[in-house]
Amino acid sequence: MKPKTLTQTFNDGIVNIYCVENIAEPGNMPKDGLVLKIENLRYTERTVGMSRYWTALQNQAQITQMIRTQRINSVNVHDVAVLNGKQYDIVQIQYIQDIEPLCMDLSLQRLEASYEVK
Repeated sequence: MKPKTLTQTFNDGIVNIYCVENIAEPGNMPKDGLVLKIENLRYTERTVGMSRYWTALQNQAQITQMIRTQRINSVNVHDVAVLNGKQYDIVQIQYIQDIEPLCMDLSLQRLEASYEVK
């Protein structure tokens, strides 16, 4: 008998995913900034568990937010997620099994200094 597959909804908000690239005009000094990669990706909020939180701190990362979105293979660690006007570094990506549609959990760390958006 096939195990029951869960259905996931994404009702908590919208996140945009950016990559960090040089946004300086040609000939100018290099300047890191955000370039849009994925727009209007819906998400649901997840709980940052104690084990995940303390394990991240041991690796000099502080997980401040965790979200679940539809699986998109072009999202990478250290891309920047912008939700509710705040910028977060994607510290970890976990691909979730047995859920429709295919999902990924993003562990996010709030950025100290914001990047300029191109």
